[in-house]
Amino acid sequence: MLLSWDDLPRYRHQVAMVDGGFDPLHKGHIEYFAAAAALGWPLLCNISSDAYVSTKHPPLLPQTHRVAIIDAIRYVTYTHASSTTTENVLRQLQPAAYVKGADWRGKLPPEQERIAEECGIAIVYLDTVSDSSRRILDQYVNTLADQKDRP
Repeated sequence: MLLSWDDLPRYRHQVAMVDGGFDPLHKGHIEYFAAAAALGWPLLCNISSDAYVSTKHPPLLPQTHRVAIIDAIRYVTYTHASSTTTENVLRQLQPAAYVKGADWRGKLPPEQERIAEECGIAIVYLDTVSDSSRRILDQYVNTLADQKDRP
């Protein structure tokens, strides 16, 4: 179910939140969603804007497509197409838990940690990291370059 910005406060302290660009979506993301859902709260997936994804790489899929795909995943109860920062979403939603991959341990932006502490949001790190969108994209680009160099 797609939630708007104005819907978020109705779910305060009732959901676990995951967030990211999910571009490209891969098996590791599905494992992450499954583990986050297993924590016991309904799962809300906050999906980064195309503008944010563009700071990392040109988007493969526009946000509207990523939202539709993720909204269809059985582990995800709610989706939110973000047009703002994660910090703003954390303030507006105030989830029961903010769930990140273990690779974020010690790397979470201090502002997100501060908001979590002020709003009573548990930060949960999951050891589900099995791949990365960046690695998949780099591998794809390298494969294209190798094919281009072949006679």
